[in-house]
Amino acid sequence: MNSRLLLLLAALSCSPVARADIFKCVDEAGHVTYTNSRAPGKGCTTLSRDQAVSSVPGGSGLPRPAAAPSPMHQGGASAGAAGFPRIDSGTQRARDTDRRRILEQELTTEQQGLDAARRELDEQAARNGGDRNSVRAQPLRDKVQLHERNVEALRREISNLR
Repeated sequence: MNSRLLLLLAALSCSPVARADIFKCVDEAGHVTYTNSRAPGKGCTTLSRDQAVSSVPGGSGLPRPAAAPSPMHQGGASAGAAGFPRIDSGTQRARDTDRRRILEQELTTEQQGLDAARRELDEQAARNGGDRNSVRAQPLRDKVQLHERNVEALRREISNLR
């Protein structure tokens, strides 16, 4: 085996993956919640066992209470729509500039990741006699597609800026 493949196999075997039961819970009002812990009295059913679980925290599925306006903004004079404070145009321009800069940095990083993933896929295909559709190349194709979607989303986000 070549050293790159050994390195890739070693990296994949070291990556942590959380595994858990996944439940679909429906409360009395009909609200559906997906969770990794069975809630008592909520009509929970097991959807899947031993599936990879995202570590991104989710909401409770319940509507959030409306935030009360802060005492500083209760006169209405300095509050904008929905009780949010008004921001002067200079501050907003600076925020927009920072946001654009951050998104452009993320786009550059993601484009570099896409280029690297494509090179990796090309190298794998060359080892397989030019076959980019082999089973072994599937994780690399998935990686390329993920980077392509991220690049597209970042470009769309940047195009929506003022």
